[in-house]
Amino acid sequence: MIRCSVFIGVMSAHPKLMDLLDDTVPGIGTYEDFNTIDWVREKSKDRDRHREITNKSKQSTVALLFSISDAFSGWLLMLLIGLMSGALAGGIDIAAHWMTDLKEGVCLNGLWFNHEHCCWASNETTFQERDKCPQWKSWAELMVGVSEGPGLYVVNYFMYMCWALLFAFLAVILVRAFAPYACGSGIPEIKTVLSGFIIRGYLGKWTLIIKTITLVLAVSSGLSLGKEGPLVHVACCCANILCHFFTKYRRNEAKRREVLSAASAVGVSVAFGAPIGGVLFSLEEVSYYFPLKTLWRSFFAALVAAFTLRSINPFGNSRLVLFYVEFHTPWHLLELIPFVLLGIFGGLWGAFFIRANIAWCRLRKNTCLGHYPVLEVVVVTLLTAFLAFPIEYTRMSSSELISELFNDCGLLDSSKLCGYTSNSGSASGSVNATAANGLGARLAGPDLYTAMWQLALALLFIPSMAVGAIAGRLLGVCMEQLAIRHHERDIFRGWCSPGADCITPGLYAMVGAAACLGGVTRMTVSLVVIMFELTGGLEYIVPLMAAAMTSKWVADALGRESIYEAHIRLNGYPFLEAKEEFRHKTLATDVMRPRRGDPLLSVLTESGMTVEEVERLIADTTYSGFPVVISQQSPRLVGFVLRRDLVISLENARRNQEGVVSMSPILFTECDPPMSPSAPPAVKLRSILDLSPFTVTVHTPMEIVVDIFRKLGLRQCLVIQNGRLLGIITKKDILKHMAQMANRDPDSILFN
Repeated sequence: MIRCSVFIGVMSAHPKLMDLLDDTVPGIGTYEDFNTIDWVREKSKDRDRHREITNKSKQSTVALLFSISDAFSGWLLMLLIGLMSGALAGGIDIAAHWMTDLKEGVCLNGLWFNHEHCCWASNETTFQERDKCPQWKSWAELMVGVSEGPGLYVVNYFMYMCWALLFAFLAVILVRAFAPYACGSGIPEIKTVLSGFIIRGYLGKWTLIIKTITLVLAVSSGLSLGKEGPLVHVACCCANILCHFFTKYRRNEAKRREVLSAASAVGVSVAFGAPIGGVLFSLEEVSYYFPLKTLWRSFFAALVAAFTLRSINPFGNSRLVLFYVEFHTPWHLLELIPFVLLGIFGGLWGAFFIRANIAWCRLRKNTCLGHYPVLEVVVVTLLTAFLAFPIEYTRMSSSELISELFNDCGLLDSSKLCGYTSNSGSASGSVNATAANGLGARLAGPDLYTAMWQLALALLFIPSMAVGAIAGRLLGVCMEQLAIRHHERDIFRGWCSPGADCITPGLYAMVGAAACLGGVTRMTVSLVVIMFELTGGLEYIVPLMAAAMTSKWVADALGRESIYEAHIRLNGYPFLEAKEEFRHKTLATDVMRPRRGDPLLSVLTESGMTVEEVERLIADTTYSGFPVVISQQSPRLVGFVLRRDLVISLENARRNQEGVVSMSPILFTECDPPMSPSAPPAVKLRSILDLSPFTVTVHTPMEIVVDIFRKLGLRQCLVIQNGRLLGIITKKDILKHMAQMANRDPDSILFN
């Protein structure tokens, strides 16, 4: 107080001295591309804004109404996200189904009808060939008038490959030309963005448009991919775009990430028809900060999205997904053994898939192969189409295949997977006894054997979920035939009864799908709930839990990273994984910069520096911020200022403050030092100074420092000893140190 009172007269005598930030300068508090947000500052800004609105609401009716609308805006935003995402998901499902069928033929009643819808209204279909009707024509029938023979097969084969190549070529060209960020599933990047990283344009309008269009094209081309992951990216794009219409979400990066967490739940909700599973997926797998309020809003948004998709009814079965099933046969305790075996298979498959996928991606990054993405996509599509067409199960889309595999065979099913027979004329012994007991109707017939070897071949060409479903169906059929043929054995006694199913192979397919998906993504709770919502029965939760946990244990034994974390590390994203424990006995002094042999730490002083000196320091360095100390001789910490805020403030001072020149002093002090009347006016920047930066001492264990960075979402932490500034630790320093401790290349922690 004494110091301030000394300068009151000086300040009043110097009218040119002004505080730049009496009014907010545009750009202050924002972040540059490929930088991490300051979670603490963003949350503090939101608390201040909320406190100001609450105080004003007591003063007038208009302010009270504004306060109510501000509180309601979050729910309105969730409603809009759910409606928009559900509508887009419905459109994607309809378009992908139609374009997948377009590769095989066209409907004469209307080009916009897919194969199933085209034959719905026909009165000329038969039970055995319900997918054949006069209104649907294959390309061979249209082009050369051939309805049977080798000519039909050759022409349809050729047209199938042409359509697949066209769809894939259009997809890759659109992505390269208009939205490079639309490539991939997007979930690794979504996780990184939710942790506070800024990737401008990744959730923009062009990314949304191109992602929506190319997702339809890529799925329709027959490539080995699913639309479930990309739908999370689509939902987050919708959320980010809609956030710009609401001030409190547009101006606050932390609040926006709460919305993006809810949007992740929406994406899973429309992908699997599982609103509750979507919320748990967001909480378990992708979200970095997930307060209770976000949980409620995520649930509401996922509900709205599911309702919207249900209203559109894209598959015509009144379900949210094509592969919704209902099982009624109870499972037996001994079946836990094959369920656990499926879990082991899923864990092994997941670990293998992650390693193979990362190896291929690393090869693309480090060789010339990655320089020709269009050629790569065309070649892969050509090979996939060439190998897929001869096999019925690789020719159909992954959703149709999973639906076929999950199916519980009934009397009206004509699928080869339901090719059972009671004709055992050439059989003898136990088989004849089986038929005599009324169980022969579930004996495998020629069609089922054909389907089995075709499914075994299809394992090579399809996404993880379908791989697990195929493995599960194969094991389920084997178990079913084993139980039927040896029903008199003690181990199978009571499993089979006349007129009822012994075992449900579709349940095994579902458990296998969960196991493989869990092995790749390492999901557990959310995965079981998603599968539970797909079946609508509590009875099968135990098999799903057993398979999911076994899959995770086996996969974790072979590698701790999920496919998402592996891609985050491959791309060098600055992401601190909460699941990864830091067990090394290092201290803050071992990680902080500067180290021995490094240049001195670049700092600003609270007074005594000129505009020219600060601008030279900014030009000579690339740091995202600078500590502010009392003086170079007495490096007592005062605060921390961000580079972007400093640059914008200096530009604004030169443009708007009268008399500012290169020799104008820079002040971070609360009170102003004495200045002669002839001196140039000072630039006051105390308003952009963070007066309470997080600090640790040189003896703080790195285990605690890492925990602080994870739980508070810090960008940097200053290292002090007895109040003196000694160094700085940034998020990238921690990631490099962790990589070094794990015998990995520390220089890989760079955004690529």
